[in-house]
Amino acid sequence: VFIDTKPVRNYIYKYEGAHALGYVSEISDSELEDKKKAGDDSYKLGDIIGKFGLEKYYDKYLRGIPGGEQVEVDVTGRPVQRLGMKNPVSGASLTLTIDHNLQEATEKAMDEVMSGINAQAAAAVVLNPQTGEVLAMVSRPTYDPNLFALGISTKDWNAINNNPHYPLDNKAVTGEYPPGSTFKIITGTAALMEKVVTPDELIFDSGQHWIIPKTNADGEALGYINFEQALAHSDNVYFYEMGNRLGIDRLAKWARIFGIGEKTGIDLPYEAVGNVACPEYKRKVFDEDWYLAETFDASIGQGFTLATPLQMALVMSEAANGGKKYRPYLVKDIIAPDGTVIKHFDPVVERDLNIDPSVISLVQEGLHEVSTVGTAAAMFKDFPVPIAGKTGTAENSHGREHGWFVAYGPFDNPNIAVAVIVENAGYGATSAVPIGYKILSAAFGLDKPKTPENQPAPAQQ
Repeated sequence: VFIDTKPVRNYIYKYEGAHALGYVSEISDSELEDKKKAGDDSYKLGDIIGKFGLEKYYDKYLRGIPGGEQVEVDVTGRPVQRLGMKNPVSGASLTLTIDHNLQEATEKAMDEVMSGINAQAAAAVVLNPQTGEVLAMVSRPTYDPNLFALGISTKDWNAINNNPHYPLDNKAVTGEYPPGSTFKIITGTAALMEKVVTPDELIFDSGQHWIIPKTNADGEALGYINFEQALAHSDNVYFYEMGNRLGIDRLAKWARIFGIGEKTGIDLPYEAVGNVACPEYKRKVFDEDWYLAETFDASIGQGFTLATPLQMALVMSEAANGGKKYRPYLVKDIIAPDGTVIKHFDPVVERDLNIDPSVISLVQEGLHEVSTVGTAAAMFKDFPVPIAGKTGTAENSHGREHGWFVAYGPFDNPNIAVAVIVENAGYGATSAVPIGYKILSAAFGLDKPKTPENQPAPAQQ
């Protein structure tokens, strides 16, 4: 009888948090070659390494140092004596920012709503807008990381690899989508900051713009409206005019200020950068001139503009906290086997957007009205906690539209920011908003039965 040891990674929550956590598997020949080219000779064939998610990003801390023994054997291969022994050194542990209850609720909300509307792919990110901490991250479809830990079977690999909706993709950070009307947060801020419109100026919406006959969704016409009304009701004609007055260069500048077109710096691999619509991009990719109609498209988050769910969660966080761009992060502490903290991570402000307080206040009020009289009011008008939100429906050249919803709350002192996208699900108000509603309900404890334990303390007299 021979006793052999091998590394085992057990993901006790299985599918839950799979894309953030990632998975481990045996190092491949190409990965080993890449390690050697990078000057790291600590890896060898047969090693188990992080391949995805936090497992990959923090692999050098998590993997530890493998042990081994040198044994003399006889001609039949049986051990005769041990010549040397090297004890393994355990790897470090990570303390995450993830709120387990909120992660669980987000996963459940996603699955419940998607099954009801027959959607196949989606993503959601929940942040603390005051710190950048990631409180929940979900991508669908998902997978069980335990399948990889001891070597995945051909059957299981084919089931994952041949899925047209790519279960291994963390769509929260790798998915690039037109942001649709959620981008109007940026367009509106830019218009007010560049003083091309005043908050009280009334612009007439006849149902289509007077220069280029681009229209509102479903042909609606709202008449004379001001900034807050336009944002609350997601009026396309108003924001086409904002794009017309701003011009594409200033619109692109503000998209970049908010963080579109750059990595957020989150501690996960394979993050996408999105894309900022601009003449330079069109010239480089298509070798064509820029047209005013494309500025109109960009002003409502269509055309060449692309953003990840994480980027849009940050845009909503920036609106919530008054214009500070925090670096999102998933790990609070790296802890040695003896319990000492190797490395601690504090919130990092990447930059201050320098938005005038009066402007950010107007944007916030418009977003609040989305939930009271605007495009999300059907679900949120009686919500016990005041929130701000923005729906979006992104045109998709490969099929049905993608549905967006971004939100934050409580409105007066936000500690939750949410971004949800559901692929090929039509209007955001009917696809992404119900998921956001369930997430915010869980975040504020509204999904629990009313008991003395979870009721707020009575006001002090």
